[in-house]
Amino acid sequence: MSDTEAAARPAVKLTLLTLTAMVVGSMVGAGVFSLPRRFAQETGVAGALIAWAVAGAGMLMLAFVFQTLAVRRPDLDAGVYAYAKAGFGEYLGFFSAFGYWASACVGNVTYWVLIMSTVGAVAPVLGDGDTVTAVVISSAGLWGFFLLIRRGVKEAAAINRIVTVAKIVPIVFFVILTLFYFEPSVFADNFFGADYAGSLFNQVRGTMLATVFVFLGVEGASVYSRHAKRREDVGRATVLGFLSVFAVFASVTIVSYGLLPMAEIAELRQPSMAGVLESAVGNWGEVFISVGLIVSVLGAYLAWTLMAAEVLFVAAKDKDMPRFLARSTAADVPDNALLLTTCLSQVVLVVTLFSEDAFNFALDLTSALSLIPFLLAAAFAAKIARRPGLPDVVGRSTRRELVVALVATVYTVFLLYSAGLKFILVSFILYAPATILFVKSRREQRRRLFSPGEAVICAVTVAGAVVGLAALAVGWIEL
Repeated sequence: MSDTEAAARPAVKLTLLTLTAMVVGSMVGAGVFSLPRRFAQETGVAGALIAWAVAGAGMLMLAFVFQTLAVRRPDLDAGVYAYAKAGFGEYLGFFSAFGYWASACVGNVTYWVLIMSTVGAVAPVLGDGDTVTAVVISSAGLWGFFLLIRRGVKEAAAINRIVTVAKIVPIVFFVILTLFYFEPSVFADNFFGADYAGSLFNQVRGTMLATVFVFLGVEGASVYSRHAKRREDVGRATVLGFLSVFAVFASVTIVSYGLLPMAEIAELRQPSMAGVLESAVGNWGEVFISVGLIVSVLGAYLAWTLMAAEVLFVAAKDKDMPRFLARSTAADVPDNALLLTTCLSQVVLVVTLFSEDAFNFALDLTSALSLIPFLLAAAFAAKIARRPGLPDVVGRSTRRELVVALVATVYTVFLLYSAGLKFILVSFILYAPATILFVKSRREQRRRLFSPGEAVICAVTVAGAVVGLAALAVGWIEL
């Protein structure tokens, strides 16, 4: 089908409810089921409360940023990528699109690893989700979803809305049930952390990537904005989705400290939420959470795959990615973008065979890759707020919008610092070869490959990738 025919078709339109479900469905996935162990490995109750306060405030500011940008620049689709391009040029816009897309692909791998790890509790051949058998089965699931999504965006979005409701139930049930078995003395012993925890600042810093991972998807409605029935629904869905899950995420973490000593929680098999509930009610609690996890993760995988393909598709339509990625089917599915998304997830899935802790590495890398796109979006919102009168900006900015954008920018910079040099260098290893797609797009348009500023950015990226590869080779960085 030609690009002209695809452009002539009206895009599938989504309601506020469906957009909100996509935000919730994106955020409620593998991360929430791993929270008890991830937090217990780093901090006690005090650090967890501070971490959630910081993460909640920071991510709420980012949610407000996407809400504001949806109103101020209603002409921009695929939010995260489009905002970076409008604010800071085509090359950084390309990096934002690629980084967000790669983050989604790596995040999809965490879902399959966690599913296999869950089933591995009764089928040892699957191990912690990183054995050859686990990778083969996960690969079959990966391509099965590829075939499902190719049937149509509307069908996939409807399935996601149903699954979103189904997966919230066991998580809320976990929080309510654990309150009945809550032991104040255990909670008090866990309050200031265990002997292995460092300073309170380091405890909080150590949890930051985990909180980023569980909140990824807060931008989901803006990514899929071209399908919204009403533009204002994009911002509303973003904030509604965030507020709907924040209390649940924080509650899952905090109540767990009242059931087991934090050192024991830190040693639980993932999904650690199942182990926490099992300690209170017995084996049926583990089974209940495990089933809920599988439903939750498959729903989140569906939403993330849709969003990842959408970003590549819109970037290609804007001529910032090669034109082959702009092809779509009669069912309004960007099939080449979907295929490339599935292929990268497959590659990362194979890489997990060589990782010491496949789930945690993929989780942290997912978070790190998303930070550059988030930082550029927040900085773009600050730019609009500081310089009223910019072309294509609707309405007038307020001081509140400037403060929100600046806080979101500072928060994202702090997240980059929390990620550490390891994940920044690994991100460069992915970003550098991606420039080939940018070069291909420029050549298709017979344009100059790089401006002077873009050439500098490219050189820094390649240098970072070389350092990252050298660090992997000599063992400074371990997967």
